[in-house]
This record gives sequence, structure tokens and C-alpha cells, in this order.
Amino acid sequence: MKIQKITILLISFVFLFVSCSDNEDNKPLPENPVVGDMCGFAKGADVSWLTEMESAGILFYNAEGNKTECMSLLKSLGMNSIRLRVWVNPTDGWCNKTDMLVKAKRANDLGMRILVDFHYSDSWADPSKQSKPVSWENLSFDDLCLAVKDHTSEVLTALNNWGISPEWVQVGNETGNGMLWSDGKADENMAQYASLTNYGYDAVKAVFPEAKVVVHLQEGNKNSKFRWLFDGLKNNGGKWDVIGMSLYPEPDTWQSMNDDLISNINDMVSRYACGIMICETGMNWDGEDAAYNFLSDLITRTKLNDSCLGVFYWEPQCYNGWKEYQKGAFDEAGYPTKAMDAFSK
Repeated sequence: MKIQKITILLISFVFLFVSCSDNEDNKPLPENPVVGDMCGFAKGADVSWLTEMESAGILFYNAEGNKTECMSLLKSLGMNSIRLRVWVNPTDGWCNKTDMLVKAKRANDLGMRILVDFHYSDSWADPSKQSKPVSWENLSFDDLCLAVKDHTSEVLTALNNWGISPEWVQVGNETGNGMLWSDGKADENMAQYASLTNYGYDAVKAVFPEAKVVVHLQEGNKNSKFRWLFDGLKNNGGKWDVIGMSLYPEPDTWQSMNDDLISNINDMVSRYACGIMICETGMNWDGEDAAYNFLSDLITRTKLNDSCLGVFYWEPQCYNGWKEYQKGAFDEAGYPTKAMDAFSK
């Protein structure tokens, strides 16, 4: 019953935000012209919780106290890009293909650039867990590779059918030790992790040849982790276009962590001749001065390197204890904190 209610809600979102188009390719035709920096350096946010928050009655306000749709608010604060995770078959329906499409349509109609984040799981895939989707658990390795290909293709084809072209696509989330454990656990079988990555890579390129494929690791300040994983991929024929990084410092550690991140970026660019993306970052919402200083320094320094493609804040719209997550960038009343000012520079 719960899933049915969510399905109905998601369908209502589709009717709310999808309008008919008479153009031959069914491309979205926004009412308002695209403004701001929609090319070059990406300044963005992962807002994958957004539709679930809205269904719970969470509201967002601009500095003048006016209730404002969240993505529009983020755009007014200087962001030009949106990152969206997609799970295979989540039990509650949120962040499945349909839910992701609804949010992608909204972002696209605002003229915002899109990064799709495949977790290849029914729930969170991160450094502590990279669980297979339930429906993939008993597959042979060859069939697991095909499942990655088919799922990636299905989701991206749905986007393409809606006239939405993501600029970047992640094949796996924070895969510092591979994904789809144990078959794709990198420290046990790097070759199989590389093969799974390549099936995802090729599926992306088959639908969107111009999209940049991202392999994303945690702890972007730790060079040895990145050398180990990407040397392993390279030595096993692994393919990627962009190295993605996460960075979550504390108020008293951000300076040194930014220094180490920049050093790692320089080494990755020199070593692998590829792009770099800060796919996730954040700091506790109640330390807004430190968060602003951290983000300003991070954005300023990464923009100096032409190989750095952008910075994404992870779920900045979270506030008032949503999911017990404390690293948003909105205050307890639903207003953006000072931290968000860093994206307007």
C-alpha cells in the first residue's frame, strides 16, 4: 500500500512538471530563458531527497521570506547543476527510476545541468557497503555485468525519451573498494570491478556518447587511495572520463584537507590525464561561517585548474533534523545559510 501511494505521488509529479511539446524531438521548451553560467565550471547540489521531503511537507524560503521551489532557489543562489542518485528497486520507491526522472525533468526545465549517480543497489552504496540489488544477488558474474549494462541503459534511455541529456554519469557511488560486493570488491578482484565499470561505461556511451563517465571515490584528500584504485583500473583495462571525489571536512580541518585535495587533484590530472569532479561535499549546517570559508576556498582553488569540472554540495536543502542529517546548508526555519553564498562567486 505504501509503495502504491508513492507511485501515485510520483505520477502526480510527472503530470505536474511534464508538459506536452509539439517539437519533433519532444525536447523540453522552458518558459523562461536559461540564465547564468550554464557551461564551464559546475556549481551544483545533490538534491535526491527533494521529492520525499516535499511529500512530507518540507518547505523552502528565500532571504526575503518567500516560499520558493527548491531547485529554483538553488539556481538563484548561483548553482547551475543538479546531481541525482538512482537505486535499482528501493523498497519505499524513492530514488527509483521514476522518481529520478521527475527531478531530472524539473532541473532540465530550469536549464540546469545534470549528473546522474548510479548506486547499483536498492539502497545506499558507500565505503561501508556496496550491496547488490536483491534481484541481482544470485546472478553469475557474466549476468551481473549484463544487469549493470541493462539497468544503466534503461534509466538513461528513459531520460533520453524525455529529451533530457545528462552531462555526467557516475557508474557507482564512492567505490573506493569497488562495487557490487563481493564480485566487484576491488581488493579481492580488481579485474572484475574493472569489468563491471566498463559495462556501465559502455552503456552510458551507447545512449549518450557525449556524456562524461565518472568513477567516484570517497576521501578526496587521500592520494594513496586514489592511486591504488585508478592504477588498478588502468592495469585491468578500466575506462573512465572523470575522477569523482568526496570531501567532508570539519571546521578545524578544512584548510589541511583542501590542501591535500588540491595536491591529489594535481596528481590525478598528471597521472591519468582526465577530468576531476568534486561530486560530494558538506559541513555541519550550524557552522556556516566555517562552511562558507571552506567552500569559497574549495571553489576558488578548483576553478584555477582547467581539468576541474565542478563542485557539488550533498543535499544542502536538508534542515530541521531531516533523516538526522546535519550537513545541510539550510537553517532550522528553511532558509539558506551563509554557506550557500560561496556558490554565487
